[in-house]
Amino acid sequence: MKIIALVLLALLIWLQYKIWLLDGGIPEVIQLQQDVGQVEVEVQQLRERNLSLDAEVKDLKKGLDAIEERARSEMGMIKKGEIYFQVIETEKQQSPDE
Repeated sequence: MKIIALVLLALLIWLQYKIWLLDGGIPEVIQLQQDVGQVEVEVQQLRERNLSLDAEVKDLKKGLDAIEERARSEMGMIKKGEIYFQVIETEKQQSPDE
């Protein structure tokens, strides 16, 4: 009877060791759950980015307003008859006290 109890105790200790310390144990499962949470956040951000890019592509395909806006902002283009003003901001001069 004592032998069976010792074998069962040894088996219990071995199983606890395996669960808590070896690969595939509880610490690894917890780490994997955290990794899954981070990846889900990343995937959601990428989905939102894809939706935004998809909307922009559709807008560029359908309307000329988006194309015109892009030409103005990114390429500095202007319409015929418009006057272009460029504002150059200068840095404030520091006083000797500063």
